[in-house]
Amino acid sequence: MYTALYILLVLLAVILILAIIAPKSYDVNRSIIISKPRSEVFDYLKYLKKMDEWSPWAKKDPNMEKKFTGTDGEVGAISYWNGNKEVGEGEQEITAIDPGKRIDGELRFMKPWKSQSDCYLVTEDAPGNATKVTWGFKGKNKFPMSIMMLFMNMDKAVGKDFEEGLSTLKTKLETNTQ
Repeated sequence: MYTALYILLVLLAVILILAIIAPKSYDVNRSIIISKPRSEVFDYLKYLKKMDEWSPWAKKDPNMEKKFTGTDGEVGAISYWNGNKEVGEGEQEITAIDPGKRIDGELRFMKPWKSQSDCYLVTEDAPGNATKVTWGFKGKNKFPMSIMMLFMNMDKAVGKDFEEGLSTLKTKLETNTQ
């Protein structure tokens, strides 16, 4: 009986220690320089429907179910998707727009697990009438998911997708195939 109690106490202590040292938040982002004026890049980026043209997740499931509500390119617009196991199910809502500078949104995943993150696209002037675009998302790791983050690197898990998407965006905008 005492042995079982000691094992249980040690197990609880290990969980507590892991919970204390686990990352409490994440912020994954990538940037790219696009050889187009900032106003042109921003005007393209603010539309959720256009994101399908450069998003790596749209390529992973071209047959995913998509629905849009609200006025695309404005606060309150929502893009819903339901796809294969690589893209899951969720929605993205535009929550704020700082014209010409920043688009903020909220990502709400339903599958493969429920979670919520803040996403953003930031545009900045770059030399030569170009634009630096930063695409990212951030959020809080709640217990017990925070412990899982000790064994999973969010930057490695999503960073390559951001790089692929930004590369596709650059190609699309610089070749004027809007």
